[in-house]
Amino acid sequence: MNSLKEIASRQKRDRLFLFIIAVIIGAAIIGQAYLLVKIVDEVFLQEQLFSAILPYLGGLLFVLLTRTVFGYLSGRIGVKMATKVKGDFRKALLSKFTKNPLQASLHGQSGGKVSVMLDAVDEIDGYFSKYIPQVIQTSLIPILLLIVVFTQHLNTGIIMIITAPFIPIFMVVVGMQTKKKSEEQMDKLASFSGRFLDSLQGLVTLKIFGQANKQKKVIEESSLGYRDATMEILKIAFLSSFMLEIVTMLSIGIIALELAIQLMIYESISFFTAFFILVLVPEFYTSLKRLGTTFHNGQTSIGAAKKVIDELADTEKTIGWGDLSLAKKAIPPTIQLQEIGFSYGKEQFSLQNISAEIPPYGKIAIVGHSGSGKTTLLHLIAGLMTPSEGNLIVDGHLLTDYREKDWFDQLSYISQQPYIFSGTFGENIAIGGNMDASNEEVEEAAKQAGISDMVQSLEQGYDTPVGEAGRGLSGGEKQRLAIARAFLKKPGIILFDEPTTGLDLHTERTLQASIKQLSRHSTVITVAHRLHTIKDADTILFLDNGRLMASGTHEVLLETVASYREMVSVQQGGTA
Repeated sequence: MNSLKEIASRQKRDRLFLFIIAVIIGAAIIGQAYLLVKIVDEVFLQEQLFSAILPYLGGLLFVLLTRTVFGYLSGRIGVKMATKVKGDFRKALLSKFTKNPLQASLHGQSGGKVSVMLDAVDEIDGYFSKYIPQVIQTSLIPILLLIVVFTQHLNTGIIMIITAPFIPIFMVVVGMQTKKKSEEQMDKLASFSGRFLDSLQGLVTLKIFGQANKQKKVIEESSLGYRDATMEILKIAFLSSFMLEIVTMLSIGIIALELAIQLMIYESISFFTAFFILVLVPEFYTSLKRLGTTFHNGQTSIGAAKKVIDELADTEKTIGWGDLSLAKKAIPPTIQLQEIGFSYGKEQFSLQNISAEIPPYGKIAIVGHSGSGKTTLLHLIAGLMTPSEGNLIVDGHLLTDYREKDWFDQLSYISQQPYIFSGTFGENIAIGGNMDASNEEVEEAAKQAGISDMVQSLEQGYDTPVGEAGRGLSGGEKQRLAIARAFLKKPGIILFDEPTTGLDLHTERTLQASIKQLSRHSTVITVAHRLHTIKDADTILFLDNGRLMASGTHEVLLETVASYREMVSVQQGGTA
Protein backbone atom coordinates (compact mmCIF):
# COMPACT_ATOMS: atom_id res chain seq x y z
CA MET A 1 0.00 0.00 0.00
CA ASN A 2 1.38 3.39 -1.03
CA SER A 3 1.72 6.57 1.05
CA LEU A 4 -1.14 9.08 1.35
CA LYS A 5 0.66 11.48 -0.99
CA GLU A 6 0.90 8.86 -3.73
CA ILE A 7 -2.73 7.83 -3.23
CA ALA A 8 -3.86 11.47 -3.48
CA SER A 9 -1.82 12.01 -6.65
CA ARG A 10 -3.75 9.20 -8.37
CA GLN A 11 -7.12 10.89 -7.80
CA LYS A 12 -6.53 13.26 -10.71
CA ARG A 13 -10.17 13.96 -11.56
CA ASP A 14 -11.11 15.07 -8.04
CA ARG A 15 -7.94 17.13 -7.73
CA LEU A 16 -8.72 18.89 -11.03
CA PHE A 17 -12.18 19.81 -9.71
CA LEU A 18 -10.56 21.15 -6.53
CA PHE A 19 -8.20 23.34 -8.59
CA ILE A 20 -11.10 24.75 -10.62
CA ILE A 21 -13.10 25.38 -7.44
CA ALA A 22 -10.09 27.10 -5.82
CA VAL A 23 -9.81 29.51 -8.78
CA ILE A 24 -13.54 30.30 -8.55
CA ILE A 25 -13.35 30.85 -4.78
CA GLY A 26 -10.30 33.12 -5.26
CA ALA A 27 -12.16 35.17 -7.87
CA ALA A 28 -15.20 35.33 -5.54
CA ILE A 29 -13.01 36.64 -2.66
CA ILE A 30 -11.61 39.41 -4.88
CA GLY A 31 -15.08 40.23 -6.19
CA GLN A 32 -16.50 40.28 -2.67
CA ALA A 33 -13.79 42.68 -1.46
CA TYR A 34 -14.22 44.97 -4.47
CA LEU A 35 -18.03 45.16 -4.18
CA LEU A 36 -17.93 45.68 -0.40
CA VAL A 37 -15.43 48.55 -0.73
CA LYS A 38 -17.35 50.00 -3.68
CA ILE A 39 -20.60 50.06 -1.67
CA VAL A 40 -18.90 51.75 1.32
CA ASP A 41 -17.18 54.26 -0.96
CA GLU A 42 -20.38 55.09 -2.86
CA VAL A 43 -22.52 55.49 0.28
CA PHE A 44 -20.16 57.32 2.67
CA LEU A 45 -17.79 59.23 0.37
CA GLN A 46 -19.70 59.71 -2.87
CA GLU A 47 -23.02 60.11 -0.96
CA GLN A 48 -24.97 58.12 -3.55
CA LEU A 49 -28.62 57.14 -3.04
CA PHE A 50 -29.55 53.65 -1.96
CA SER A 51 -31.06 52.93 -5.38
CA ALA A 52 -27.67 53.61 -7.01
CA ILE A 53 -25.93 50.84 -5.06
CA LEU A 54 -28.61 48.17 -5.53
CA PRO A 55 -26.72 46.55 -8.46
CA TYR A 56 -23.61 46.34 -6.26
CA LEU A 57 -25.64 44.77 -3.42
CA GLY A 58 -27.07 42.23 -5.86
CA GLY A 59 -23.57 41.44 -7.14
CA LEU A 60 -22.28 41.11 -3.56
CA LEU A 61 -25.09 38.68 -2.71
CA PHE A 62 -24.28 36.60 -5.82
CA VAL A 63 -20.57 36.52 -5.00
CA LEU A 64 -21.23 35.48 -1.38
CA LEU A 65 -23.56 32.73 -2.59
CA THR A 66 -20.95 31.55 -5.12
CA ARG A 67 -18.23 31.44 -2.48
CA THR A 68 -20.48 29.49 -0.10
CA VAL A 69 -21.61 26.96 -2.72
CA PHE A 70 -18.14 26.26 -4.07
CA GLY A 71 -16.69 26.10 -0.57
CA TYR A 72 -19.28 23.42 0.19
CA LEU A 73 -18.46 21.55 -3.05
CA SER A 74 -14.76 21.60 -2.15
CA GLY A 75 -15.55 19.99 1.19
CA ARG A 76 -17.82 17.40 -0.45
CA ILE A 77 -15.12 16.36 -2.90
CA GLY A 78 -12.66 16.05 -0.02
CA VAL A 79 -15.10 13.86 1.92
CA LYS A 80 -15.65 11.72 -1.19
CA MET A 81 -11.89 11.23 -1.61
CA ALA A 82 -11.53 10.34 2.09
CA THR A 83 -14.42 7.86 1.94
CA LYS A 84 -12.91 6.04 -1.02
CA VAL A 85 -9.43 5.84 0.49
CA LYS A 86 -10.74 4.68 3.88
CA GLY A 87 -12.85 2.04 2.13
CA ASP A 88 -9.81 0.82 0.16
CA PHE A 89 -7.68 0.61 3.33
CA ARG A 90 -10.37 -1.32 5.20
CA LYS A 91 -10.85 -3.73 2.27
CA ALA A 92 -7.09 -4.31 2.14
CA LEU A 93 -6.92 -4.96 5.89
CA LEU A 94 -9.96 -7.24 5.80
CA SER A 95 -8.52 -9.10 2.83
CA LYS A 96 -5.23 -9.60 4.67
CA PHE A 97 -6.91 -10.85 7.84
CA THR A 98 -9.32 -13.18 6.03
CA LYS A 99 -6.90 -14.54 3.42
CA ASN A 100 -4.66 -15.90 6.11
CA PRO A 101 -6.46 -15.65 9.46
CA LEU A 102 -4.04 -18.01 11.18
CA GLN A 103 -1.01 -15.92 10.19
CA ALA A 104 -2.88 -12.71 11.10
CA SER A 105 -3.69 -14.09 14.54
CA LEU A 106 0.00 -14.69 15.22
CA HIS A 107 0.91 -11.01 14.72
CA GLY A 108 -0.49 -8.73 17.42
CA GLN A 109 -3.64 -8.75 19.52
CA SER A 110 -7.18 -8.79 18.13
CA GLY A 111 -8.03 -5.51 19.89
CA GLY A 112 -5.01 -3.85 18.27
CA LYS A 113 -6.15 -4.99 14.82
CA VAL A 114 -9.67 -3.70 15.45
CA SER A 115 -8.19 -0.38 16.56
CA VAL A 116 -6.12 -0.11 13.38
CA MET A 117 -9.08 -1.04 11.19
CA LEU A 118 -11.47 1.43 12.82
CA ASP A 119 -9.64 4.22 14.68
CA ALA A 120 -6.43 4.48 12.63
CA VAL A 121 -8.29 4.37 9.30
CA ASP A 122 -10.76 7.00 10.54
CA GLU A 123 -7.83 9.29 11.43
CA ILE A 124 -6.84 9.27 7.73
CA ASP A 125 -10.05 11.17 6.91
CA GLY A 126 -8.62 14.63 7.71
CA TYR A 127 -5.84 14.33 5.11
CA PHE A 128 -8.30 14.08 2.22
CA SER A 129 -11.39 15.87 3.54
CA LYS A 130 -9.53 18.94 4.86
CA TYR A 131 -5.80 18.99 4.16
CA ILE A 132 -5.76 18.28 0.38
CA PRO A 133 -8.58 20.78 -0.47
CA GLN A 134 -6.88 23.44 1.69
CA VAL A 135 -3.44 22.80 0.14
CA ILE A 136 -4.92 23.34 -3.33
CA GLN A 137 -6.77 26.48 -2.25
CA THR A 138 -3.68 27.88 -0.50
CA SER A 139 -1.52 27.19 -3.56
CA LEU A 140 -3.84 29.36 -5.71
CA ILE A 141 -5.89 31.88 -3.69
CA PRO A 142 -2.98 33.75 -1.96
CA ILE A 143 -1.22 34.08 -5.34
CA LEU A 144 -4.35 35.58 -6.92
CA LEU A 145 -4.72 37.99 -3.99
CA LEU A 146 -1.02 38.90 -4.10
CA ILE A 147 -1.25 39.73 -7.82
CA VAL A 148 -4.22 42.03 -7.18
CA VAL A 149 -2.45 43.73 -4.23
CA PHE A 150 0.70 44.31 -6.33
CA THR A 151 -1.42 46.02 -9.00
CA GLN A 152 -2.84 48.34 -6.32
CA HIS A 153 0.14 49.07 -4.07
CA LEU A 154 3.71 47.82 -4.43
CA ASN A 155 4.85 48.38 -0.82
CA THR A 156 2.02 46.28 0.64
CA GLY A 157 2.81 43.45 -1.79
CA ILE A 158 6.46 43.44 -0.68
CA ILE A 159 5.48 43.33 3.03
CA MET A 160 3.15 40.40 2.31
CA ILE A 161 5.92 38.47 0.53
CA ILE A 162 8.34 39.08 3.45
CA THR A 163 5.89 38.11 6.24
CA ALA A 164 4.01 35.25 4.54
CA PRO A 165 6.84 32.63 4.76
CA PHE A 166 6.81 32.77 8.58
CA ILE A 167 3.49 30.88 8.61
CA PRO A 168 4.53 27.83 6.50
CA ILE A 169 7.96 27.68 8.24
CA PHE A 170 6.34 27.55 11.67
CA MET A 171 3.72 25.17 10.29
CA VAL A 172 6.35 22.66 9.10
CA VAL A 173 8.32 22.79 12.36
CA VAL A 174 5.21 22.14 14.46
CA GLY A 175 3.80 19.63 11.94
CA MET A 176 6.81 17.34 12.15
CA GLN A 177 6.40 17.16 15.91
CA THR A 178 2.68 16.47 15.44
CA LYS A 179 3.39 13.51 13.14
CA LYS A 180 5.74 11.95 15.69
CA LYS A 181 3.27 12.43 18.55
CA SER A 182 0.43 11.09 16.38
CA GLU A 183 2.33 7.87 15.72
CA GLU A 184 2.92 7.50 19.46
CA GLN A 185 -0.79 8.09 20.10
CA MET A 186 -1.85 5.37 17.64
CA ASP A 187 0.61 2.94 19.24
CA LYS A 188 -0.84 3.72 22.67
CA LEU A 189 -4.40 3.30 21.38
CA ALA A 190 -3.60 -0.05 19.73
CA SER A 191 -1.91 -1.23 22.93
CA PHE A 192 -4.84 -0.11 25.07
CA SER A 193 -7.42 -1.74 22.75
CA GLY A 194 -5.46 -4.98 22.60
CA ARG A 195 -5.07 -5.25 26.38
CA PHE A 196 -8.70 -4.36 27.03
CA LEU A 197 -10.12 -6.98 24.64
CA ASP A 198 -7.60 -9.59 25.78
CA SER A 199 -8.56 -9.01 29.43
CA LEU A 200 -12.27 -9.06 28.61
CA GLN A 201 -11.96 -12.43 26.87
CA GLY A 202 -10.04 -13.92 29.80
CA LEU A 203 -12.05 -12.25 32.55
CA VAL A 204 -13.23 -15.51 34.13
CA THR A 205 -9.67 -16.87 34.27
CA LEU A 206 -8.38 -13.63 35.80
CA LYS A 207 -11.12 -13.70 38.42
CA ILE A 208 -10.50 -17.33 39.38
CA PHE A 209 -6.76 -16.78 39.80
CA GLY A 210 -7.24 -13.53 41.71
CA GLN A 211 -5.53 -11.39 39.04
CA ALA A 212 -8.51 -9.19 38.14
CA ASN A 213 -7.36 -6.19 40.22
CA LYS A 214 -3.81 -6.46 38.90
CA GLN A 215 -5.07 -6.51 35.31
CA LYS A 216 -7.38 -3.61 36.12
CA LYS A 217 -4.31 -1.55 37.05
CA VAL A 218 -2.57 -2.56 33.82
CA ILE A 219 -5.57 -1.41 31.78
CA GLU A 220 -5.76 1.82 33.79
CA GLU A 221 -2.07 2.54 33.11
CA SER A 222 -2.57 1.81 29.40
CA SER A 223 -5.62 4.10 29.34
CA LEU A 224 -3.71 6.90 31.06
CA GLY A 225 -0.85 6.46 28.60
CA TYR A 226 -3.26 6.96 25.70
CA ARG A 227 -4.78 9.99 27.46
CA ASP A 228 -1.36 11.57 27.94
CA ALA A 229 -0.43 10.97 24.28
CA THR A 230 -3.71 12.60 23.19
CA MET A 231 -3.14 15.60 25.46
CA GLU A 232 0.35 16.05 24.00
CA ILE A 233 -1.16 16.33 20.52
CA LEU A 234 -3.83 18.78 21.72
CA LYS A 235 -1.12 20.87 23.42
CA ILE A 236 0.78 21.09 20.14
CA ALA A 237 -2.46 21.94 18.30
CA PHE A 238 -3.31 24.78 20.70
CA LEU A 239 0.25 26.11 20.60
CA SER A 240 0.21 25.97 16.81
CA SER A 241 -3.10 27.88 16.59
CA PHE A 242 -1.90 30.50 19.08
CA MET A 243 1.36 31.15 17.25
CA LEU A 244 -0.37 31.30 13.86
CA GLU A 245 -2.81 33.88 15.25
CA ILE A 246 0.10 36.00 16.56
CA VAL A 247 1.99 35.88 13.23
CA THR A 248 -1.21 36.73 11.32
CA MET A 249 -2.17 39.65 13.58
CA LEU A 250 1.33 41.13 13.51
CA SER A 251 1.49 40.90 9.71
CA ILE A 252 -1.92 42.51 9.24
CA GLY A 253 -1.04 45.18 11.79
CA ILE A 254 2.19 46.10 9.95
CA ILE A 255 0.31 46.40 6.65
CA ALA A 256 -2.50 48.44 8.25
CA LEU A 257 0.08 50.82 9.74
CA GLU A 258 1.86 51.21 6.40
CA LEU A 259 -1.44 51.90 4.60
CA ALA A 260 -2.47 54.45 7.23
CA ILE A 261 0.85 56.30 6.82
CA GLN A 262 0.53 56.32 3.02
CA LEU A 263 -3.13 57.42 3.16
CA MET A 264 -3.03 60.05 5.90
CA ILE A 265 0.52 61.41 5.93
CA TYR A 266 1.82 61.03 2.39
CA GLU A 267 -1.63 60.92 0.74
CA SER A 268 -0.13 58.69 -1.97
CA ILE A 269 -3.10 56.31 -2.23
CA SER A 270 -6.86 56.75 -2.29
CA PHE A 271 -9.29 55.59 0.39
CA PHE A 272 -10.76 53.06 -2.07
CA THR A 273 -7.35 51.47 -2.72
CA ALA A 274 -6.34 51.41 0.95
CA PHE A 275 -9.67 49.94 2.05
CA PHE A 276 -9.65 47.41 -0.84
CA ILE A 277 -6.19 46.19 0.15
CA LEU A 278 -7.10 46.11 3.84
CA VAL A 279 -10.06 43.82 3.06
CA LEU A 280 -7.94 41.49 0.88
CA VAL A 281 -4.99 41.18 3.27
CA PRO A 282 -6.84 39.24 6.06
CA GLU A 283 -8.14 36.83 3.39
CA PHE A 284 -4.54 36.27 2.26
CA TYR A 285 -3.29 35.42 5.76
CA THR A 286 -6.44 33.49 6.68
CA SER A 287 -5.83 31.15 3.75
CA LEU A 288 -2.24 30.54 4.93
CA LYS A 289 -3.40 30.14 8.53
CA ARG A 290 -6.02 27.56 7.54
CA LEU A 291 -3.30 25.60 5.80
CA GLY A 292 -1.34 25.69 9.06
CA THR A 293 -4.34 24.30 10.97
CA THR A 294 -5.10 21.60 8.39
CA PHE A 295 -1.39 20.76 8.15
CA HIS A 296 -1.65 19.67 11.77
CA ASN A 297 -4.59 17.42 10.79
CA GLY A 298 -2.66 16.17 7.78
CA GLN A 299 0.35 15.15 9.88
CA THR A 300 -1.95 13.37 12.33
CA SER A 301 -3.44 11.48 9.37
CA ILE A 302 0.02 10.58 8.05
CA GLY A 303 0.94 9.17 11.47
CA ALA A 304 -2.24 7.06 11.48
CA ALA A 305 -1.66 5.97 7.87
CA LYS A 306 1.83 4.75 8.78
CA LYS A 307 0.23 2.48 11.37
CA VAL A 308 -2.18 1.08 8.79
CA ILE A 309 0.49 0.65 6.10
CA ASP A 310 2.81 -1.07 8.59
CA GLU A 311 -0.02 -3.45 9.49
CA LEU A 312 -0.57 -4.25 5.81
CA ALA A 313 3.16 -4.73 5.24
CA ASP A 314 3.62 -6.85 8.38
CA THR A 315 2.53 -10.11 6.82
CA GLU A 316 4.11 -13.13 5.32
CA LYS A 317 3.29 -14.29 1.81
CA THR A 318 -0.45 -15.02 1.76
CA ILE A 319 -2.17 -17.85 -0.05
CA GLY A 320 -3.16 -17.05 -3.62
CA TRP A 321 -5.38 -19.91 -4.72
CA GLY A 322 -5.65 -20.86 -8.39
CA ASP A 323 -8.61 -22.15 -10.39
CA LEU A 324 -7.56 -25.75 -11.09
CA SER A 325 -10.26 -28.26 -10.18
CA LEU A 326 -9.55 -30.90 -7.56
CA ALA A 327 -12.60 -33.15 -7.65
CA LYS A 328 -13.32 -35.28 -4.63
CA LYS A 329 -12.25 -38.84 -5.53
CA ALA A 330 -12.64 -42.27 -3.94
CA ILE A 331 -8.86 -42.37 -3.46
CA PRO A 332 -7.22 -39.59 -1.40
CA PRO A 333 -4.61 -37.46 -3.24
CA THR A 334 -0.85 -37.96 -3.05
CA ILE A 335 0.91 -35.15 -1.18
CA GLN A 336 4.59 -34.26 -1.68
CA LEU A 337 6.59 -31.84 0.45
CA GLN A 338 9.55 -30.55 -1.58
CA GLU A 339 12.04 -28.74 0.67
CA ILE A 340 9.32 -26.53 2.11
CA GLY A 341 10.12 -23.89 4.69
CA PHE A 342 8.32 -21.19 6.61
CA SER A 343 9.41 -18.26 8.79
CA TYR A 344 7.35 -16.26 11.26
CA GLY A 345 9.61 -13.24 10.76
CA LYS A 346 13.09 -11.94 11.37
CA GLU A 347 14.88 -13.68 14.24
CA GLN A 348 11.79 -15.82 14.93
CA PHE A 349 11.12 -19.52 14.55
CA SER A 350 11.47 -20.99 11.07
CA LEU A 351 10.79 -24.35 9.46
CA GLN A 352 13.47 -25.40 6.96
CA ASN A 353 13.89 -27.89 4.10
CA ILE A 354 11.13 -30.38 4.92
CA SER A 355 10.80 -33.09 2.25
CA ALA A 356 8.45 -36.06 2.43
CA GLU A 357 5.85 -37.98 0.45
CA ILE A 358 2.44 -38.82 1.87
CA PRO A 359 0.70 -41.57 -0.12
CA PRO A 360 -3.07 -42.20 -0.25
CA TYR A 361 -4.36 -43.88 2.93
CA GLY A 362 -1.00 -43.25 4.62
CA LYS A 363 -0.83 -42.92 8.38
CA ILE A 364 1.73 -40.21 9.07
CA ALA A 365 2.87 -39.06 12.52
CA ILE A 366 4.69 -35.75 13.02
CA VAL A 367 6.71 -35.89 16.25
CA GLY A 368 9.31 -33.84 18.08
CA HIS A 369 9.91 -31.85 21.21
CA SER A 370 7.75 -28.83 22.04
CA GLY A 371 8.55 -25.93 19.71
CA SER A 372 10.08 -28.14 17.00
CA GLY A 373 7.57 -26.99 14.33
CA LYS A 374 5.00 -29.82 14.34
CA THR A 375 1.86 -27.65 14.31
CA THR A 376 3.44 -25.23 11.82
CA LEU A 377 4.03 -28.12 9.40
CA LEU A 378 0.44 -29.29 9.89
CA HIS A 379 -0.83 -25.78 9.10
CA LEU A 380 1.25 -25.72 5.90
CA ILE A 381 -0.15 -29.08 4.77
CA ALA A 382 -3.66 -27.85 5.58
CA GLY A 383 -3.17 -24.82 3.31
CA LEU A 384 -3.75 -22.39 6.18
CA MET A 385 -0.30 -20.86 5.52
CA THR A 386 1.88 -20.69 2.40
CA PRO A 387 5.45 -21.99 2.45
CA SER A 388 8.00 -19.20 2.20
CA GLU A 389 10.20 -21.60 0.26
CA GLY A 390 9.82 -24.96 -1.48
CA ASN A 391 6.68 -26.52 -2.96
CA LEU A 392 3.70 -28.42 -1.63
CA ILE A 393 2.52 -30.75 -4.44
CA VAL A 394 -0.92 -32.42 -4.54
CA ASP A 395 -1.50 -35.01 -7.29
CA GLY A 396 1.29 -33.50 -9.41
CA HIS A 397 0.23 -29.85 -9.09
CA LEU A 398 1.09 -27.06 -6.67
CA LEU A 399 -1.47 -26.82 -3.88
CA THR A 400 -2.05 -23.16 -4.76
CA ASP A 401 -3.00 -24.13 -8.35
CA TYR A 402 -6.25 -25.60 -7.04
CA ARG A 403 -9.39 -23.80 -6.07
CA GLU A 404 -9.51 -23.11 -2.34
CA LYS A 405 -12.97 -24.70 -1.92
CA ASP A 406 -11.92 -27.89 -3.74
CA TRP A 407 -8.95 -28.38 -1.42
CA PHE A 408 -10.85 -27.74 1.79
CA ASP A 409 -13.62 -30.10 0.59
CA GLN A 410 -10.97 -32.87 0.77
CA LEU A 411 -9.86 -31.94 4.25
CA SER A 412 -10.79 -32.18 7.93
CA TYR A 413 -8.66 -30.61 10.64
CA ILE A 414 -9.24 -31.62 14.26
CA SER A 415 -7.21 -29.65 16.77
CA GLN A 416 -6.75 -29.97 20.51
CA GLN A 417 -9.26 -27.16 21.01
CA PRO A 418 -11.91 -27.38 18.24
CA TYR A 419 -14.16 -24.34 18.09
CA ILE A 420 -17.82 -24.87 18.93
CA PHE A 421 -20.17 -22.14 17.72
CA SER A 422 -23.18 -20.68 19.48
CA GLY A 423 -26.04 -22.80 18.09
CA THR A 424 -27.56 -26.23 18.48
CA PHE A 425 -25.75 -29.59 18.55
CA GLY A 426 -27.24 -30.39 15.16
CA GLU A 427 -26.05 -27.12 13.62
CA ASN A 428 -22.53 -27.60 14.99
CA ILE A 429 -22.28 -31.09 13.50
CA ALA A 430 -23.81 -29.99 10.17
CA ILE A 431 -20.92 -27.53 9.68
CA GLY A 432 -18.82 -30.59 8.77
CA GLY A 433 -20.81 -31.27 5.62
CA ASN A 434 -23.28 -28.62 4.61
CA MET A 435 -26.18 -26.95 6.33
CA ASP A 436 -28.58 -28.94 4.10
CA ALA A 437 -27.56 -32.26 5.64
CA SER A 438 -30.55 -34.33 6.73
CA ASN A 439 -31.28 -35.08 10.37
CA GLU A 440 -30.55 -38.75 9.70
CA GLU A 441 -27.07 -37.93 8.34
CA VAL A 442 -26.30 -35.71 11.33
CA GLU A 443 -27.49 -38.35 13.79
CA GLU A 444 -25.46 -41.07 12.04
CA ALA A 445 -22.32 -38.93 12.20
CA ALA A 446 -22.91 -38.32 15.92
CA LYS A 447 -23.37 -42.04 16.49
CA GLN A 448 -20.10 -42.87 14.74
CA ALA A 449 -18.33 -40.21 16.83
CA GLY A 450 -19.74 -41.67 20.07
CA ILE A 451 -21.70 -38.59 21.10
CA SER A 452 -25.24 -39.59 20.09
CA ASP A 453 -26.16 -41.13 23.48
CA MET A 454 -25.20 -37.96 25.32
CA VAL A 455 -27.11 -35.69 22.89
CA GLN A 456 -30.24 -37.87 22.88
CA SER A 457 -30.30 -37.84 26.67
CA LEU A 458 -30.89 -34.10 26.60
CA GLU A 459 -34.47 -32.80 26.67
CA GLN A 460 -34.23 -31.06 23.27
CA GLY A 461 -31.86 -33.61 21.73
CA TYR A 462 -30.03 -32.26 18.66
CA ASP A 463 -31.92 -28.94 19.04
CA THR A 464 -30.27 -28.31 22.41
CA PRO A 465 -28.39 -24.96 22.36
CA VAL A 466 -24.62 -24.99 22.88
CA GLY A 467 -22.86 -22.00 24.46
CA GLU A 468 -20.42 -19.87 22.50
CA ALA A 469 -16.99 -21.60 22.27
CA GLY A 470 -18.61 -24.78 23.63
CA ARG A 471 -19.29 -23.37 27.10
CA GLY A 472 -20.83 -26.09 29.24
CA LEU A 473 -19.19 -28.96 27.31
CA SER A 474 -16.25 -31.02 28.49
CA GLY A 475 -13.07 -31.35 26.46
CA GLY A 476 -14.04 -34.86 25.35
CA GLU A 477 -17.52 -33.73 24.24
CA LYS A 478 -16.01 -30.93 22.16
CA GLN A 479 -13.64 -33.39 20.50
CA ARG A 480 -16.46 -35.83 19.72
CA LEU A 481 -18.47 -32.99 18.18
CA ALA A 482 -15.47 -32.15 15.98
CA ILE A 483 -15.05 -35.80 14.95
CA ALA A 484 -18.79 -36.01 14.17
CA ARG A 485 -18.26 -33.16 11.71
CA ALA A 486 -15.52 -35.21 10.03
CA PHE A 487 -17.76 -38.32 9.82
CA LEU A 488 -20.40 -36.17 8.12
CA LYS A 489 -17.87 -34.69 5.68
CA LYS A 490 -16.11 -38.00 4.79
CA PRO A 491 -12.80 -36.27 3.90
CA GLY A 492 -9.92 -37.78 1.95
CA ILE A 493 -7.34 -36.22 4.30
CA ILE A 494 -7.66 -35.90 8.07
CA LEU A 495 -5.27 -33.76 10.08
CA PHE A 496 -5.11 -34.37 13.83
CA ASP A 497 -3.29 -32.15 16.30
CA GLU A 498 -3.34 -34.97 18.89
CA PRO A 499 -6.97 -34.37 19.94
CA THR A 500 -6.84 -36.89 22.81
CA THR A 501 -4.22 -34.95 24.81
CA GLY A 502 -5.48 -34.07 28.29
CA LEU A 503 -8.53 -36.36 28.24
CA ASP A 504 -9.37 -39.09 30.74
CA LEU A 505 -8.63 -42.71 29.78
CA HIS A 506 -12.25 -43.71 29.00
CA THR A 507 -12.88 -40.66 26.80
CA GLU A 508 -9.55 -41.15 25.05
CA ARG A 509 -10.37 -44.77 24.19
CA THR A 510 -13.78 -43.75 22.83
CA LEU A 511 -12.16 -41.09 20.64
CA GLN A 512 -9.39 -43.43 19.49
CA ALA A 513 -12.00 -45.95 18.34
CA SER A 514 -13.83 -43.22 16.40
CA ILE A 515 -10.57 -41.96 14.85
CA LYS A 516 -9.61 -45.50 13.81
CA GLN A 517 -12.97 -45.96 12.11
CA LEU A 518 -12.71 -42.52 10.47
CA SER A 519 -9.24 -43.24 9.10
CA ARG A 520 -10.22 -46.40 7.17
CA HIS A 521 -11.05 -44.37 4.07
CA SER A 522 -8.66 -41.42 4.52
CA THR A 523 -5.05 -40.32 4.70
CA VAL A 524 -4.32 -39.48 8.34
CA ILE A 525 -1.64 -36.99 9.36
CA THR A 526 -1.25 -36.60 13.11
CA VAL A 527 0.84 -34.36 15.32
CA ALA A 528 1.62 -37.09 17.82
CA HIS A 529 2.48 -36.85 21.49
CA ARG A 530 1.41 -40.32 22.67
CA LEU A 531 3.56 -43.41 22.13
CA HIS A 532 0.69 -45.62 20.92
CA THR A 533 -0.07 -43.09 18.17
CA ILE A 534 3.57 -43.11 17.05
CA LYS A 535 3.73 -46.92 16.94
CA ASP A 536 0.68 -47.18 14.66
CA ALA A 537 2.08 -44.78 12.01
CA ASP A 538 3.33 -45.99 8.60
CA THR A 539 5.82 -43.12 8.51
CA ILE A 540 7.08 -40.87 11.32
CA LEU A 541 8.48 -37.41 10.56
CA PHE A 542 10.83 -36.52 13.43
CA LEU A 543 11.35 -32.75 13.73
CA ASP A 544 13.87 -30.87 15.84
CA ASN A 545 14.17 -27.08 15.93
CA GLY A 546 12.39 -26.63 12.60
CA ARG A 547 14.33 -29.31 10.70
CA LEU A 548 13.42 -32.84 9.61
CA MET A 549 15.96 -34.95 11.45
CA ALA A 550 14.71 -38.33 10.24
CA SER A 551 11.74 -40.21 8.79
CA GLY A 552 10.70 -43.85 8.86
CA THR A 553 8.83 -46.37 10.99
CA HIS A 554 8.94 -46.41 14.77
CA GLU A 555 11.24 -49.42 14.81
CA VAL A 556 13.70 -47.95 12.29
CA LEU A 557 13.93 -44.57 14.08
CA LEU A 558 14.31 -46.31 17.44
CA GLU A 559 17.37 -48.13 16.15
CA THR A 560 18.99 -45.35 14.10
CA VAL A 561 18.18 -42.00 15.74
CA ALA A 562 19.50 -41.43 19.26
CA SER A 563 17.44 -38.28 19.96
CA TYR A 564 14.25 -40.10 18.91
CA ARG A 565 15.13 -43.03 21.14
CA GLU A 566 15.71 -40.59 24.01
CA MET A 567 12.31 -38.95 23.46
CA VAL A 568 10.58 -42.35 23.47
CA SER A 569 12.52 -43.36 26.58
CA VAL A 570 11.25 -40.30 28.43
CA GLN A 571 7.66 -41.21 27.49
CA GLN A 572 8.16 -44.77 28.72
CA GLY A 573 9.58 -43.55 32.01
CA GLY A 574 13.21 -44.37 31.23
CA THR A 575 12.89 -47.78 29.53
CA ALA A 576 13.34 -47.66 25.76
